[in-house]
Amino acid sequence: MKSSERTRKGAHGRKAKEATSDTIAFSTKSYWIFGAAFASIIVGFIMLSTGSITLAPILLVAGYCVLVPLAIFVK
Repeated sequence: MKSSERTRKGAHGRKAKEATSDTIAFSTKSYWIFGAAFASIIVGFIMLSTGSITLAPILLVAGYCVLVPLAIFVK
């Protein structure tokens, strides 16, 4: 048997399916949403350091709880 003819065979002589890892493919749209989430989080922390107790939590919650999950789930 030649080395090029060697294949991994499973039951009944059929080729066994190679194990593939599940990967998450992000689209350009997802990267833009990640960028918006990152910007929202950075601006939220800057506003928090200046003493804003209204806008900062809104930006942080929007970044962490809305935009990051949205970027992960958008195809």
